[in-house]
Amino acid sequence: MRQSKYFLLATIFAFILMFSACQSENPVTSDSLLKISTLEADVPPGQLTEEEEDGLIHMRLEEKVARDVYIFLGDLYNNQKFLNIKLSEQRHMDAMEKLLTKYNVEDPVTDDTPGVFSDPVFQSLYDGFILQGQISLNEAFLVGKAIEELDIIDLEYQLTFVDNPDIIKVYTSLLAASESHLAAFVKSINSDNQIP
Repeated sequence: MRQSKYFLLATIFAFILMFSACQSENPVTSDSLLKISTLEADVPPGQLTEEEEDGLIHMRLEEKVARDVYIFLGDLYNNQKFLNIKLSEQRHMDAMEKLLTKYNVEDPVTDDTPGVFSDPVFQSLYDGFILQGQISLNEAFLVGKAIEELDIIDLEYQLTFVDNPDIIKVYTSLLAASESHLAAFVKSINSDNQIP
């Protein structure tokens, strides 16, 4: 898979965030914006640039990382935040798969088994998040925070050059969902895990 500069920078940023405890406040937004059925199937797909195609591939894999990490952490801690958000991430993966199909881009998810990635960069990202998340529930929330911040960075970047309305619509919905998830994780770090 072709690699973009933004992906390498975002990956480095994600690892830095994983070990950072700094907090940020983001508004709570709704994941209900993401409706896969609204991808305007009647609108013929436009020509994608190489960068746009790379973006679809990248975001599909990034959503799988999020889903798979939340599956693992939800099972490990039986924590409702992870259990709920993993369902949202599955919807995000489905939306990205639909776009890949519409634009005739090969799906990079060749094995949907949680925690399995054909791309070594995403495998390494997943493995690093899992290692940190096993330390404690607070560290798991920090992992969630890092994942959502990474999503936000990448989606905001994508929205600077994508011009296909259906892709813009999905990315905008994913961005709103990531902001909502980030707010939930920040709230958990700030309140659920304070030492009495």
